[in-house]
Formats: sequence, structure tokens, C-alpha cells
Amino acid sequence: MERDNKTKNQTKGEGLRTHQKLGSGWVSNAKSKTKTIFLGEYKHKIDDKGRLAMPSRYREKLQEGVVITRGLDSCLFVYPKKDWRILAEKIARLPLTQSNARAFARLMLAGAIDIELDKQGRVILPSYLRQYAALKNKVVIAGVYNRLEVWSQGRWGRYKKNAEENSSEIAENLSELGI
Repeated sequence: MERDNKTKNQTKGEGLRTHQKLGSGWVSNAKSKTKTIFLGEYKHKIDDKGRLAMPSRYREKLQEGVVITRGLDSCLFVYPKKDWRILAEKIARLPLTQSNARAFARLMLAGAIDIELDKQGRVILPSYLRQYAALKNKVVIAGVYNRLEVWSQGRWGRYKKNAEENSSEIAENLSELGI
């Protein structure tokens, strides 16, 4: 919708943007919406009530809530709601006639829980998810691009050691994917 010959409004994606005329083109005044990329390893503890604090540097980005589900390799996956919706839509498009697709959908979707962070930036992990990932007290939260993974400290140590020892072979196998 044009307001005048110096500014215009445009609805695109997640909201209304105002553009200003600059020379022969238009410049948006919208703030850059950069995607949060989760990186790093964080050691945390689960308290007696099953509460786990999310890494403080990511709490603001997780305030809309998260979806936690069974992950691969016996850990938990923690997705911001926006990223979860994208993954869930992809899973929903998997062919119902293939048993592996049904099994993967059940693993990821049936065990998922939608959780809000409390005022201290904690989530309550249901017992079935703690049991699946063998989470006791000490855990590692690993940032893996669009998700966080929650590992028991012992499993994470073993997994990381194995990956480090086999890094050359892993990299060689990934070369087929263009990495």
C-alpha cells in the first residue's frame, strides 16, 4: 500500500515493513532478523524436580517456548517453536506407506512436548524423556545449529571422544554431501 511518493508499506513474511525512497530505489527500515545459531557445550544439572536451566545466552531467543523430543543417538532435541514447526511439517509430508517414515514420525512427534521456560530460564523435563536419554543429574547441552541437544554427561563424553577419534573418516564420508 503506497502512502506517498517518499515511503511505502509492504507486508512480507512476518509483518509490515516501511520502505523509504532513496535515489531510484527503496530501502527498508526493518531491523535485520538474524537467525539464532546454537553453538557450544554447556554443563548443567537437573534438579530434584526435573528442571533444567537453558544456557543463559539463548534464553531470550527461547522465550516463545520450546519443543523437546526424543532425539537421535539417545539424547533429547530442543527446538525453538518456529524451527520445530518447520521440522514437523517436513515429517508430516513423509510417506505414510513406508515403515521407516512412520517409525521416525512416531519417535519425533509422539514423544514431543511443548514447554515454556520459567522466569529462571528453566524447563521441566518429563520423566519419560529423562529416562529415554538416561539423564540423571549432570548433563551437557550442546548447540547444534538450529537446535540444542541434551545429553547425559557420560554419554556425551563417550560420543564426543568417538567422533573426535574418527573425525577424518567422518569428514571423508561427508565429502559426498559437498562438505
